[in-house]
Amino acid sequence: EQIIAILAEQERGMATADVCRRHGISSATFYKWKAKYGGMDVSDARKLKTLETENARLKRLLADSMLDNSILKDLLGKP
Repeated sequence: EQIIAILAEQERGMATADVCRRHGISSATFYKWKAKYGGMDVSDARKLKTLETENARLKRLLADSMLDNSILKDLLGKP
């Protein structure tokens, strides 16, 4: 929500350098946020965050499953 509000300040005409100074962020951070969240509203950003969290969880589950599978293959002596 805060990121969306910061980006909106710049979209309303405030200079990027002023926005960055006001919020204590670097211009690199601002442009990274703009690339990721630009044009989104708060609900879109929440959905994105939820999907990213779920994706990370699923990747961990897959990695654990692959590790278990590898261990079982090693125990059975299969290449």
